[in-house]
Amino acid sequence: MAYLLIIVVYSAAQIALGLWVARRVRGSSDFFVAGRRLGPGLLFATFLAANIGGGSTIGATGLGYRDGLAAWWWVGSAGIGSIVLAFWVGPRIRRIAAAHDLRTVGDFLEWRYDRRVRGVIAALLWMGTLAILAGQFIGLARVLDAVVGIPKPVGCLIGGLVVATYFSAGGLLSSAVVNVVQLTVKMVGFFIALPIALQAVGGFAGLHARVQDPAMWDPWSHGPSGWVYVAMLMPAFVVSPGLLQKVYGAKDDRAVRLGVGLNAIGLLAYAAIPPLLGLVALVLHPGLPNRELALPTLFVHDVPFWVGGLGLAAVFSAEVSAADTILFMLATSLSQDLYKRFLNPAATDAQVLRVARAASLAGGTLGVALAIVAESITDSLSIFYTLLGVSLFVPVMAGLYLRRSQPLDALAAIGGGVAAMIAAQLWNGGKPIGGFTPAMCGLTCAAIAFALVALFTPRHGPAAVRAGR
Repeated sequence: MAYLLIIVVYSAAQIALGLWVARRVRGSSDFFVAGRRLGPGLLFATFLAANIGGGSTIGATGLGYRDGLAAWWWVGSAGIGSIVLAFWVGPRIRRIAAAHDLRTVGDFLEWRYDRRVRGVIAALLWMGTLAILAGQFIGLARVLDAVVGIPKPVGCLIGGLVVATYFSAGGLLSSAVVNVVQLTVKMVGFFIALPIALQAVGGFAGLHARVQDPAMWDPWSHGPSGWVYVAMLMPAFVVSPGLLQKVYGAKDDRAVRLGVGLNAIGLLAYAAIPPLLGLVALVLHPGLPNRELALPTLFVHDVPFWVGGLGLAAVFSAEVSAADTILFMLATSLSQDLYKRFLNPAATDAQVLRVARAASLAGGTLGVALAIVAESITDSLSIFYTLLGVSLFVPVMAGLYLRRSQPLDALAAIGGGVAAMIAAQLWNGGKPIGGFTPAMCGLTCAAIAFALVALFTPRHGPAAVRAGR
């Protein structure tokens, strides 16, 4: 019960801080892009807090429990994608967003292509984004299950209530400030927990001696884990709407390079922690009924109370901070990309803000419902990351760097990528086909479809020269 009290008090503090910050929200600009005034510090905190979520804590530790060091690539791929975003994509798209008052990725897609591209991506992202939100709520439920045996449906409801309450009030502004607290708890919790957990198995040498399967120490590949995660995860961390919209909130290019770049360094350094904790849990608790119980079980049973309490608060922070980023994507996509653009073009700023808040509550409700029926965190996140990469990566990158790309090119890339990914998934049950995973097949076909349509359709001059020049 003492662990539960820590989580309850911590949750109440996050809600209170988010509601306090929300008093400064005066319009949709504050809600969507924090008034475009995020400096390097806040940008770093909100990025790293968002990127270390359920998949990067409970999910990645579960992968380490099953596959060993090869699970490094789950978080490491996010770090690689963040480097690309920090130094190439992020500064460029931020300048375009500031110059044209763009608030969502849908705004960029319509400005660069047309409303059809915006609408298709918005619809796809709503379906995929609910999957990743469900993954975060499953993580919250795993924590509560390990601590006090709360059933999964109840745990999902509690997590949804915490996130939806503070985010729907203040949007990105509340999220960025609350993320500072969440990130501090996460970093302190995990970096203290790892050496203490290792002591329980005789240090690193003792862990290596007790895990004798050499495949568990292969850093490149073991089981489903390994470098193949790069194709699934890296593109998503370059073009994720939730992350790009945080870039929109930066005050200048320096804030993007420094804030997002430090986030990349943090991810690459942190990536080794979950696999090692997973191996420790494997030694101390072999045969767990669900590998995603490895991390909360370790914190409850194998470290001192104060470390376990801090660690559980860190995990809870990870789930909540990632979930609020997903609600951010859902709320802004529905209110700006669908409601204002297609349903009520004459909507006032106050109306858009009300719809955004209602959408965050509706998204949270649907995410909880999906979490209750979904099986695991990493399965839910894989759906989202794969769909995001194959549908959005080629249109965004081409829109930024190719002067004459046109709407039909982007639509072909979206359709070709999604169709190829689904076909590959069904053909071999999600397993690689000749070394190509469904994500690789989707990305490859998206690029080919884009190139073929661009090659065989006429170019229309001025409309195709908007790539930020």
